[in-house]
Amino acid sequence: MPLGPVPLPTLSIAIVCKDNGATIARTLESVRGLVAETRGEVVAVDSGSTDGTLAILESHSARVIRSPWLGHVRTKQLALEACTGDWVLSLDSDESPEPDLIASIRDALARNEPAGTGYELNRKVYYRSRPLNHAWQPEWRLRLVRRAMAAWSGHDPHDVLAPLDPTAKVGRLRGTLRHDSITTFADFLAKQAVHSRTMAQSLHAAGVRGSYARLLLSPPAAVFKQLILKRAFLDGWPGWLAAASTGAASLMKHAMLIEQERRANATD
Repeated sequence: MPLGPVPLPTLSIAIVCKDNGATIARTLESVRGLVAETRGEVVAVDSGSTDGTLAILESHSARVIRSPWLGHVRTKQLALEACTGDWVLSLDSDESPEPDLIASIRDALARNEPAGTGYELNRKVYYRSRPLNHAWQPEWRLRLVRRAMAAWSGHDPHDVLAPLDPTAKVGRLRGTLRHDSITTFADFLAKQAVHSRTMAQSLHAAGVRGSYARLLLSPPAAVFKQLILKRAFLDGWPGWLAAASTGAASLMKHAMLIEQERRANATD
């Protein structure tokens, strides 16, 4: 008697969110078929949404965990630990796998390689519904992992999902992880200012001190890297603004780090 197809291992989608009604519907819709096919789940840690985020999560049968904001690393770790699937796909609330990546994820789950710990996905920023094919490219992020074999670390807000075993096998999947992080560059720069402050605080707490040399050299180096080495100019004027935003973020981070140090010394 012929055997039927082997079912895919179960998959959990881990998301952290707060007031992301403008983007989270795309995120949830992009993985709806994959969740159904794997008998999976959506686990969302919400930190006090007051817009339509919770209603959207409810319409997609997500399991919502309400938690105060613990920082990027700890909140994402909370979402990861709440998952029950064999595999976990960790997504930001403004990220959505494109169909080519969904197909690659499905193939990886079907292989279910026993020695594999996880897979990196290439995240690509979209602006006005068009991808920036050069700025910040490629941006490989470990996002699909076997449950309990990886953990979040890093300095807020730059969180990193990494295998618990540094020698573990990690592959890469073809396809695009869409990142709708820029509505307008004015809003993006304001968000970069917030992230720069958080990063400066995290670095200072970790013992990193400010440097006038880095304040002078890092911002133009960041612009040069994106505009020339990454060829962001080929993305047109959005690529120029993306490069400029990277330089602005570097400038703000190093300026705020110097201020953190001076204020700490003033209280000694």
